[in-house]
Amino acid sequence: MQKKWIAGGAVAAVGALAVVALSTGLIALPGAADGKAQAAAADQASAKDGKDGKDGKKDAKPLAFVNNEITNPSPLRMAATVEFSGPLVAPQTAVLRAKAGGTLLALSVAEGSRVAAGQVLGRIDLAELTSRVAERGALVESARASLVQAERQHASNERLAAQQFISANALESSRMALDTARASVAAAQASLDSTKVGLREATLVAPIAGIVAKRHVLPGEKVSPEQEVLTLVDLKTLELAGRVGTHEVSQLAPGMAVEVRVEGVAETLAGRVARIAPAAEPGTRSIGVTIELPNREERLRAGQYAVAQARRVDPVERLTLPLSAVAGSSGQEHVWLIEDGTLARRAVTLGRRDDREGRVEVLQGVTPASVVLAARFDNLREGAKALVAAERSSEQAAPVASAAASAPIRH
Repeated sequence: MQKKWIAGGAVAAVGALAVVALSTGLIALPGAADGKAQAAAADQASAKDGKDGKDGKKDAKPLAFVNNEITNPSPLRMAATVEFSGPLVAPQTAVLRAKAGGTLLALSVAEGSRVAAGQVLGRIDLAELTSRVAERGALVESARASLVQAERQHASNERLAAQQFISANALESSRMALDTARASVAAAQASLDSTKVGLREATLVAPIAGIVAKRHVLPGEKVSPEQEVLTLVDLKTLELAGRVGTHEVSQLAPGMAVEVRVEGVAETLAGRVARIAPAAEPGTRSIGVTIELPNREERLRAGQYAVAQARRVDPVERLTLPLSAVAGSSGQEHVWLIEDGTLARRAVTLGRRDDREGRVEVLQGVTPASVVLAARFDNLREGAKALVAAERSSEQAAPVASAAASAPIRH
């Protein structure tokens, strides 16, 4: 109600009488009813404002998401992927051993030297072996002389037995002595041949073409028979020896093409499954798989760490979502949906995962018509109002968080 001040004493007197009359209820001004109506309308407006928002505040604007922030589950053929790792090994590896004992006189190669098959790599002092050959030769000559003597004695005994000058037992003993002499000659000759073979093989010759991987002895050292001298490797073909679980081995087959990533090499290399072990290891329940990797230019080296990935085409289409749309907490994966203008958090069951395509199979929780947030946002509240805007304007409320937390989940 507004108040008006009237100047002049008469007017003041009239005003005083009017106040007395109003206080006693004897008279009523024409605008009194209108004042009451305005007061009631103000009270109703105040009550309405209290209902519309707490403390007189208006309702919050709905969260607006643009098209690139939402997605729909889509069917996709997801290739089955089996991944395993391990070091590269050189299957063509040979160890050069000393065939005879002696002092190593010379070794013409070192680690990293390239050698050809049949190349002479070193020499061993053969003085001891040469004297042994001479000794075995003398034994052969002695055995032959004994054989000649035994043959003559047996021939004489045969003539005497024919004239019945000696008994049959004496003749039989003579025959046995002759056989023994023949056996002695054969044994001595075999020993001599074996020693000569050792003499021929005492020279250190490369058994394969390749690269010297390790030198086990140095010139001047004394070596014994079968002692390791050099290790040679052929790097033309390398192998990756890895292991896979028993639940994955059925997806592999000999000859299957695989992709191999080697540490220190930028590009992906092509290989193939060479062998699969027939049985699993009792302790780990894993099965060995060998990948053959061509290395004609010898860019790779044995011992480098590599990861192999085998992919098999999926025969069926699967309902998938981007990896960035799925979040996880307390061991349960979930997504955020926009349903009937509000946000809804929905638990999902995941299946096959394809990191290359950045998608994951959803077995339960969504349908092809579901509207899913394509990124993970912070501070979302279930039941909050949300809408999809073609283009977010400056007046519209932005989502409560950005997609900075949209990195794909890891299992």
